[in-house]
Amino acid sequence: MDSTNLSSLPEESLEQEQEEQQDCQKKPLPSAFASVPHRPPTQSSLQKYSPLDWSCYFDEEQDVSIPDSNDVFHVYMAGTEGPVVFCLHGGGNSGLSFALSASNIKEKARVVAMDMRGHGKSSTENDLDLSIETMCNDVFAVVKAMYGDSPPAIVLVGHSMGGSVAVHVAAKKTLRSLAGLVVVDVVEGTAMASLIHMQKILSSRMQHFSSIEKAIEWNVKGGSLRNVDSARISIPSTLKFDESKNCYVYRSRLEETDQYWKGWYEGLSEKFLSSPVPKLLLLAGTDRLDRSLTIGQMQGKFQMVVVRHTGHAIQEDVPDEFSTLILNFISRNRIGPHGVEIPGLRRPLQSHS
Repeated sequence: MDSTNLSSLPEESLEQEQEEQQDCQKKPLPSAFASVPHRPPTQSSLQKYSPLDWSCYFDEEQDVSIPDSNDVFHVYMAGTEGPVVFCLHGGGNSGLSFALSASNIKEKARVVAMDMRGHGKSSTENDLDLSIETMCNDVFAVVKAMYGDSPPAIVLVGHSMGGSVAVHVAAKKTLRSLAGLVVVDVVEGTAMASLIHMQKILSSRMQHFSSIEKAIEWNVKGGSLRNVDSARISIPSTLKFDESKNCYVYRSRLEETDQYWKGWYEGLSEKFLSSPVPKLLLLAGTDRLDRSLTIGQMQGKFQMVVVRHTGHAIQEDVPDEFSTLILNFISRNRIGPHGVEIPGLRRPLQSHS
């Protein structure tokens, strides 16, 4: 959900290299893409853009029911030890956008990737209420339902829209086991400036797909995702089959939520800087910092890494580098299974039964 989705096309050689690295599914090496409009895709094309199953990357999935409501949030989980890396995806995506990264992170930490309201397999009473308050409350409710009153140390990781939710959750200072905050390629100044273009960008994207393979192919060829394998995992979860139109359409109706967009990003920089936990900002380009963040970075208030050779979806395009950055952040800040003491943040006494 970002103008950077209109980036350059990936090179064919890179796609083939990524195909060869895929160890979950044995298949013939792909041939060059050969289909033309109004012609059925070749078998090799179908294989190249065929969906991949989440179970190769996450260990389990779970529906989390929220008490006293009809809201059910779908989460994907991986790993058994260490702090919880709690991942929030961008607008129009799903928790599976963190799949490739999760398969690496789970070696040293636990991963929980949540399908946000109106996305993926989550189901709520109002899928169009993407106000920042509602989405923050969703995160609190899921953490409470999963861990009760004594959650483990949590590192919030948010991409794009999910990054703004992560910042707002951290800024509320009520998630007492919060031990770290990682924001992926979203900055207040750039995001606010791009809002006037978002409806045009959403309306200009292809709306209907004859098959899931075609949707995966369109996202890769269009440049919104540069990693074929990640697209094969994450894109199917962003679609639903429309029987009346006999085709696949987008699961989330982002274009109907524009009343909330400004609230996602307004005041984001100051909220980020005020969060009393170790912070990491991952950017896909150097031109993204606004004035508040530039000053904050010079003052050493957070760590910043510019990740080269990637599009907007850093965790999908370069999952190995992304997961290394996350694990190094956890290690550098000594974030362990029992959390860390954060100045100014009262934490409840935990029983050790």
